[in-house]
Amino acid sequence: MSSIFTQIINGEIPSYKIYEDDKTYAFLDIHPETKGHVLVVPKNEVDKIYELPDEDYDALMKTVKKLSKHMEKILGTRILWKVVGTDVPHAHVHLMPLDENWQYGKTLEPTEAEFQEIQQKLALE
Repeated sequence: MSSIFTQIINGEIPSYKIYEDDKTYAFLDIHPETKGHVLVVPKNEVDKIYELPDEDYDALMKTVKKLSKHMEKILGTRILWKVVGTDVPHAHVHLMPLDENWQYGKTLEPTEAEFQEIQQKLALE
């Protein structure tokens, strides 16, 4: 069975898409630790980030870098990268805007309107 991220990429599960290219897909985390918490995933479903073929790894990190710069410019704050690798068996990188209210492990519960607002703000074509 496909991972939840592959299902999101394939449009089987809705997401708040921020960015997509031929190799990567980025969307808002539905259990964000900070406002604007984004997940960047390779379209190639591989469990561990260090098992990605070099081409997919390079594409993933290029997108992470591109989105981090974009998010920092839009939000005016440093972007934390987090690679955990245990919660979903599909390589991914968390991009988390840091603010004074951030507490490790604490999640927020944004409303639909708040998700849509930050999605529109961060969307990159």
